[in-house]
Parts: sequence; structure tokens; C-alpha cells
Amino acid sequence: MAPWRQKGTDIIEKWWFAAAWGTLLKWIVLGSGVGVLAGTASAFFLKSLDYVTGVRVANSWLLFLLPLGGALVSYLYSRYGGSSSKGNNLILEQIQTDSEAVPLRMAPLVLFGTLITHLFGGSAGREGTAVQMGGSLAEWFGRMLRVKPVDRRILLICGISGGFGSIFGTPLAGTVFGLEVLAIGLISHEALIPAFIASFVGNLTAASFWGITHVHYPIGEIPALTMPVLLKVVLASVLFGLTSTLFSELTHALKRGYTRLFRNPVLKTAVGGVVVIILVYVLGTRDYLGLGLPLIESSFTGEVAPFAFLGKLVFTSLTLGAGFQGGEVTPLFAIGATLGHALAEMLHLYAPFLAGLGFIAVFCGAANTPVACFLMGIELFGGEGAVYFFIACLVSYLFSGHSGIYTSQQIGIPKSRFRAFPQGTTLGTARQPTKKKDGAH
Repeated sequence: MAPWRQKGTDIIEKWWFAAAWGTLLKWIVLGSGVGVLAGTASAFFLKSLDYVTGVRVANSWLLFLLPLGGALVSYLYSRYGGSSSKGNNLILEQIQTDSEAVPLRMAPLVLFGTLITHLFGGSAGREGTAVQMGGSLAEWFGRMLRVKPVDRRILLICGISGGFGSIFGTPLAGTVFGLEVLAIGLISHEALIPAFIASFVGNLTAASFWGITHVHYPIGEIPALTMPVLLKVVLASVLFGLTSTLFSELTHALKRGYTRLFRNPVLKTAVGGVVVIILVYVLGTRDYLGLGLPLIESSFTGEVAPFAFLGKLVFTSLTLGAGFQGGEVTPLFAIGATLGHALAEMLHLYAPFLAGLGFIAVFCGAANTPVACFLMGIELFGGEGAVYFFIACLVSYLFSGHSGIYTSQQIGIPKSRFRAFPQGTTLGTARQPTKKKDGAH
């Protein structure tokens, strides 16, 4: 090689090396900033959630204030929320199209709304709150630093990852969730390092600095890898995927039904609260209120009713469908764990093992994030059952179809070659009937 050409190559390599270091250092700073904000918000939320849950359990009469609490939150959203009412979908839309900014007021609104839901007995989760707080704070952080639009998009992904990783204590799953949830079948690698930094720092902030601890459930003995066991796991995973579809479609149908019946969002949520109260007394149990953590624990260490999964599914769909604030993921954990426990006797498998598969697989089918849920299984239950975790997530993902809890999630690559969707189609637009063009027959 000519000396001048060798010298040029050396300059390019040195420039690239310096640019790589500059990019890494930039995202260590920005990702860590988002992680600290998301982790701190998650820690405050988790401590507050534990407090209001304890108050509700100690004061059963608070359930009767559920309609009033829901009406108050809906009023605040209608009066001051603006685009915040879109929740997680607003963050996804901003990342995909840069169509609408994520307001800072989303964080306090969703925090207050979720705490009210749990204080008075609504059946909801916590992931949605953490993700919305993380996304809102990340957007604010980016505006304060005047980062470029392309970096703001990555910061929003960091907000999702930081919120998810810190709320569940799963930094690896949080990293991939922020990348995988944007579009079915596609993962954005450009944000891989920033998302990991935000998720790792967010979890570290919540756990080490604020002292948050996360419950880990004993999955117990992992069965030997044999053909009969594999077939049973596949069958159970098909049911997990179909159950996730049932949850997603029922929740969306209830949202549409409530909105058609009650144009006023305040009245809609109040009526939804009354429906939940009536159902509690019809069934004679409060087991399906709140996060559902006692149901999860019983699935791994005790006994649960055979149709407990259906009860939790209906209560959560009714709560979220009426407009109450909160996430879907922890109730999906409860639905999956109780379903797995119920299937264990029929399939002659160890109940905690199948509860663990259901725990991650039902959520996987509803969120369409198989890699993130597989990593979550390893982080929560250990790596010994990794093959089973992967199979459960893949099968559930496939059989959940083009359905999910996030209507703004795009269909990047369809799950079947027999289905085709125009570029940019979301789960929300995919279910809408196709309009015929003028002159078409």
C-alpha cells in the first residue's frame, strides 16, 4: 500500500475510534441521566403504591369510593391532561413519527391517577405508570439539554427502558423491551447502548440508592427436556397466547363500549367503578382487586381457584376499559401465573414451573415482546429453564396474533406470511375495516 494511502487509512481509523468513544461517553451521560430520573420516579411510585395498598386492605370501605376517585382522575385528565390521555401509545407515536410531544405533566397525572386506582380497589398494574413517567421525564430532560430530534427519539426509548427495568428489577428485559415494543418483528439497534445504560442505571438507582426490593418467586424443579414435556409446554403456551388475545381484545372492546355509552369521560369512569363494586359482591371476593400479587404468590407457593385467571382478566379489563389509570403488565403476570397453576394438574407438570411460564408468556403475547419476556424469565427465575422460557414466549407470541395492549404498536413484520399490512400499520389501524376506493367493486 502506498504511504499516502496508509496514512489516510490510519487517520480514518483514529477518527472512527475517537467518534465511537465520543458517542459512548455522550450516551453514558444522557442514558444515566434518564436512568436516574426514571429510577427515582419508580422508587417513589413503588413506595407510594405499597402504602396505598396497605391502606386499602386495612379499610375495606374505601372500595365504595372507587367511582368518585375514578371520576376525579378522569376530570383532571379531561381538564389538564391534553394528549397525556393517550398514555403509553403517545410515547410510541412520538418515537415512530415525531408527531406529538410528550408533556411533562404526564408524569404527575399518571402517578396520581394510578395511586387513586389502587387506593380504592381498581384492578390495574404499574408498568404503564413507570413507562409514562420515564418517557415524560426523558422528554423533559432532552428539552432542557436542547438535544437534537434524533437524540430525543432515543431518549424516549431510554425512558421506556429505564421505567420498565427499574419498576420490575429486570435491567436486561427493560433494555430490550424499550427497543422491541415499538414494532412487531423489528428491534432498533441504534438505541441498544443508550437503552441498556438507562435501564441498568434506573434499576441501580431504585434498588441501591432508594432501597427498593423486588419479590422473586420460586419456580422450583425444572423438568427434564423430553418430548412429552415439550409437547405439554407448547400446548400450555398456545393457551397462554390465546388468553393474552382475550385480555387485549376484551379491554379494547370495553373501552369502545364505555365510550359509546357515556360520552362524558367523568361519568364513564364513575359507572365503571360501580360495575367493579357490583362484581365484587356478586362473586363474593376481593381477590381480584389491586395488582394481584397475592394471586401470583399463591400460584407459586400455594393453591388458587381453577378460574382465578379469568376473574383477574375480567376485573382488569373492566377497570382499564372504564378509563382508570394503571398498567396491564402485573395483572397479566397474575393471569398467566394462575392459568399456569390451573393447567398444571391437567398436564401433570409441576405447578410453580408452569406458573412461571405463564407469568412471562401471557405478558409476552399481549405486549408482542418475546425477546424481552424471555430475558425477564431468566432474570426472575434463573437460567436453568431458559429453553422452556424461550419456547413459551415464541409460541405465545405467535398465537396471540396481530393483537396487543398497545394500539400504537406498529406491525413491522407480520407474524404470518399469509397476512400482509401496508407500511406503518399499527395494531389499532389493523383492526379497522378497509375502505373501498372510489369505483371499486
